[in-house]
Amino acid sequence: MNKSESIVKLAAAFVKAQAEMSGAKKSAKNPFFKSNYANLEEVICCVKEPFAAHGLGFMQFPISGEGSAGVETVILHESGEWISGDFLLDCVKSDPQGMGSAITYARRYGLQSASGIPSEDDDGNAASAPRKPLMTKENAVAKLSASKTVDELGKAWNSIPIDLKQNEDVEALKNIRKSELTTTK
Repeated sequence: MNKSESIVKLAAAFVKAQAEMSGAKKSAKNPFFKSNYANLEEVICCVKEPFAAHGLGFMQFPISGEGSAGVETVILHESGEWISGDFLLDCVKSDPQGMGSAITYARRYGLQSASGIPSEDDDGNAASAPRKPLMTKENAVAKLSASKTVDELGKAWNSIPIDLKQNEDVEALKNIRKSELTTTK
């Protein structure tokens, strides 16, 4: 990362602009991986207006190295302050098409990273979602006790985490319920 001597005004404007940005919509399709992704146009749409409203802009310059290509992304403030970073990728092919693909990919991810824009429905959102509460021994006992058939008992048992299945009381209750349900047939 490189930056101007001061980024005080840039930082203040950036915080305001970032508060107005939304996630980039995954509207482009990748048939090879059968998935959707946020393309460069979506990322630019998320940045452009909030940046402009707060005196910010960006530039991206192609860069290359031995067998790699990418971009330098520069975020500018109207005061002349700036911050930049490089993003280089190895090229699968060292022909113009391979270099162009790497540059486009680097532009999208370079701008998205530099501006802090998430992709909507990103895996990161799933990873940061609140976890389901863990099942307690009482919940496990209640599930097993409520079973009215051997099939229901099997389903209830399969829904219990392995650590609770190893609890002597829970395992004993399952065996008792199975015996009760089998003899009442």
